[in-house]
Amino acid sequence: MRVTILLFFIVLNSIVFAQKELKVISLKETKRIATNLSADNMEGRRAFTTGNEKAAAYIANEFQKIGLKRWNDHDSFLQTFQLVKKINANKRASYSFDLSQEGEKVQLSNIVGVLPGKSRPQEYVIFSGHFDHLGINARNLQNSDSIYNGANDDAAGITAMIMLAKYFKKLNNNERTLLFVAFNAEEMGGFGATYFSKQFDPIQVVAMFNIEMIGTESKWGKNSAFITGYEKSNMGELLQNNLSGSNFTFFPDPYPAQQLFYRSDNATLARLGVPAHTISTSKMDNEPNYHKASDEISTLDLKNMKEIIKAIALSSRGIVAGKETPTRVDTSTLNKR
Repeated sequence: MRVTILLFFIVLNSIVFAQKELKVISLKETKRIATNLSADNMEGRRAFTTGNEKAAAYIANEFQKIGLKRWNDHDSFLQTFQLVKKINANKRASYSFDLSQEGEKVQLSNIVGVLPGKSRPQEYVIFSGHFDHLGINARNLQNSDSIYNGANDDAAGITAMIMLAKYFKKLNNNERTLLFVAFNAEEMGGFGATYFSKQFDPIQVVAMFNIEMIGTESKWGKNSAFITGYEKSNMGELLQNNLSGSNFTFFPDPYPAQQLFYRSDNATLARLGVPAHTISTSKMDNEPNYHKASDEISTLDLKNMKEIIKAIALSSRGIVAGKETPTRVDTSTLNKR
């Protein structure tokens, strides 16, 4: 009986501690990061632009302030990769990882921060979003605005990823290694995620929380979000079980016709068998600011966004602590590219 009571209080204390550390996920910090990433001086963060490089430097600086480690002891948080750029007869650019092809060699960078695992350092849990967006389009002005700031798509996801890094650094109980990743070039075909996925054995990745467009209410209202590919692993069930007693709910993706599971950076790792899912609130059947200049910080529900980030933090703690392991994705059931 004494042992049972002692175990009860140990578990209760860990839950209370985890709840206490949620204070680092504040409205003030959520607003600060999302506002800075979607500011006009980031110029829409389009790949291969000064604005994109400025956003990368901003995220790397946030990682530095949190105290994250660099990937594989690199001298920078930037994970740089090369592509070959080719221009076709219609003056449209295409890109390839095949550096043997003729064309201009160009480079981009993901940003990767690491919180080393205490007892299972070779098991990875990934928290990610993409920081690139559509840049400036002077030919398609909206109310004289040419900058596609991408506040929801996906400054919101990057904000969540940074806030989760702050939380788990403070919590300091991750038995598994946590990788915090800001992917580049998602909007032009997921090149950043593709390169990242080749830097390790995918069997090492226990779970991937890809976060995209969580700045607006879901179709169910506040305190809710959906998980793409919910049925492809039991990860969603694990997350919801960890929120038992709360007023937050993770739902399966309500837009199966949109094929959202295959339209974000989670898809690259899911095709390698990783339980990799995207968490979102976007009403994809009626999203008035999607890929428009009107996707501004003023359109985001920052209070609700903060609560979504907290829900991700609490629901993922079993996976982070090494107590839960989602089932793998059966790659034979996935759509071909």
